[in-house]
Amino acid sequence: MDKFLRDHPSTPRTEAEKEKTINRLKRIEGQVRGIQKMVEEDRYCVDILVQISAIQSALKNVGFAVTERHINHCVSDAIKQGEGAETIEELMSVLKQFSK
Repeated sequence: MDKFLRDHPSTPRTEAEKEKTINRLKRIEGQVRGIQKMVEEDRYCVDILVQISAIQSALKNVGFAVTERHINHCVSDAIKQGEGAETIEELMSVLKQFSK
């Protein structure tokens, strides 16, 4: 996997893209803190599990958004530059991890 790591995206994210993703991640961070509080307060297990499921879903959605951007910019740019095979292999490797 490390052979694929890049220092930066081929097309830098816009400020709006960064802000949207960071805001989503901050909401998820707040949800995680909420679960910590639920555990401290000895809340009902099912309520905690529901919140964990919501966080997993939110993280998947952030991952899908990042993946979509990667395909539309990084993979597309690599294909145009004749480096598509390596970039697609990289993406498939990450998607296999993402789906575990």
